[in-house]
Amino acid sequence: MISTILQAFTVADIRKKLLFTAAMLAVYRLGAHIPVPGVNTEAVQSVQEQFGGGGVLNFLNTFSGGGLSRIALFALGIMPYITASIILQLLTVVVPSLEKLQKEGEVGQQKITQYTRYLTVGLAFGQAIGYVFLFRSFTASAGQPLIDQFDAFHVFVIVTCLTAGCVLVMWFGELITQRGIGNGISLMIFASIVSGLPQGINAWWTSPDPVFKVMMPFLALAVIAAIVFVQEGQRRIPIQYAKRVIGRRMTSGGQTYLPLRVNMAGVIPVIFAASLMAFPPTIGQLTNAQWGKDLASFFSPSGAAYLIGETVLIILFTYFYTAVTFNPVDQADNLKKYGGFIPGVRPGRPTAEFLDRILARLTFPGALYLAAVAALPTLLINQTAANFYFGGTSLLIVIGVALDTMKQLEAQLMMRNYEGFLK
Repeated sequence: MISTILQAFTVADIRKKLLFTAAMLAVYRLGAHIPVPGVNTEAVQSVQEQFGGGGVLNFLNTFSGGGLSRIALFALGIMPYITASIILQLLTVVVPSLEKLQKEGEVGQQKITQYTRYLTVGLAFGQAIGYVFLFRSFTASAGQPLIDQFDAFHVFVIVTCLTAGCVLVMWFGELITQRGIGNGISLMIFASIVSGLPQGINAWWTSPDPVFKVMMPFLALAVIAAIVFVQEGQRRIPIQYAKRVIGRRMTSGGQTYLPLRVNMAGVIPVIFAASLMAFPPTIGQLTNAQWGKDLASFFSPSGAAYLIGETVLIILFTYFYTAVTFNPVDQADNLKKYGGFIPGVRPGRPTAEFLDRILARLTFPGALYLAAVAALPTLLINQTAANFYFGGTSLLIVIGVALDTMKQLEAQLMMRNYEGFLK
């Protein structure tokens, strides 16, 4: 693998793409350390432990690479763009005009991308306002105000800087996708999560439990191997194409397959479930009333109620998002339109029912797999000194992005007759 990477750098075109990707990620990480104007950096440092105790703050801080805990220019990270993309993807199912745009090919997709950008700006602006008032509530724990002058002008400047930072990160991601290697948005999240890996290694190395220090590397390797195995697992449905007459020529029918992945929903159900389950304890921590403290204690991330609720939500969201992203009826219509059929299954409605039945059987183990991986960090935190970086959503995203980027780099090398990663 190392020799293949070295060969990639010998190709001028690929080398430029890799260097461009690295430069964009470096600028992104730099922006996660530059504080916005009008923020008291000393007070921010004194309340950074507020972001490490679980809840939605720790969750969002992980995906911003620690920028949220520093109130940096890129504190919002790429999450508003991801949220906007998910909203637009869900709306295409219920809004006929968006569904029509989605079926218009590249032109329609460009229009949907433009709508996603507009929605990202709106979500980033609203989220920035919420963060400003949230930071103001930390004044009591910090002993001094986080925002030096809390008036309309300074609030507007901070909100504008945070919104502009989010738009800039979105632009970086699109530039990486167009001119670099891999998916830019995914690589931004990858860089944010990996930036916190040294903290996880330090927590493991300084752990007072000797059994944990010995077993943690083997446990991490086992989890990584299991994630790779399930992420690459798929059910291949054989597809046969009938002979067709094109002009004066008769084309012979070919054989291929339709890959149905075990985990078609990806990591989206875990993100949805973790965000929803993190809101009750976070709201409870921000209120001084007794009911708020009881709510935060009941839905504590280390409690049984949190684990059960997160597991149920992950399973429900997995089925929902899989149904949104894969439509058996459309797949059956496309096969019938191009003369394809599944051997032993009649075209049209029987094909759609067959695909739906196979997908339902695949989705259940995929949902259980996501729930098990998401629950692993909580179980480790309860028993050991492990932290968020050794499992769950972070590992799913890091491994998924690494596999996808590796495949794209392999495709670039194969086009130039070089040996790729996968043999």
